Amino acid sequence: MKNVVLIGFMGTGKTTIGRLLAGRLGCAFHDLDRKIEETGGMSIPEMFARYGEPYFRAREKEAVRAAAARGNLVVATGGGVVKDAENIAALRRSGIIVALTADVDTILARTARCGERPVLDGADAGDRRAAIESLLADRRHLYEGADITVDTTGRAPLEIAEHIMQSIRIWRK
Repeated sequence: MKNVVLIGFMGTGKTTIGRLLAGRLGCAFHDLDRKIEETGGMSIPEMFARYGEPYFRAREKEAVRAAAARGNLVVATGGGVVKDAENIAALRRSGIIVALTADVDTILARTARCGERPVLDGADAGDRRAAIESLLADRRHLYEGADITVDTTGRAPLEIAEHIMQSIRIWRK
């Protein structure tokens, strides 16, 4: 079976929904950010602090290649994976791309804790809402190329997983 690849801005539910979806589909769950941390022996915030974003993006590209070489996975990507066209091309060759979206208030609530999201934390400058709006505006067009798009605002994770399963069935026909 082809992979199901979840893309989307941070806080849209990729990890939570990915775990549920993998269980429902009988696939392995593959969280790219966790794989990068395991391989690197440190957290993503530590990578950013020690080596910077370019170092992290290089590790991310390696993790994408490894995931794309496998099958029968539900892959949860980091929010910025879409910034690299090669990443998306590799993921698209190996699977169906599902973009998860959410409104700014939902993302703000889900990403309120500082120190866990280096890109957002770096852009924050005291106004997290403005940082989210700016980053979303920069990336929105990158998420629009997905095969399937699902808004997670105000919806339960199980409902979203079921919706994705139905959408995949329709998409594959």
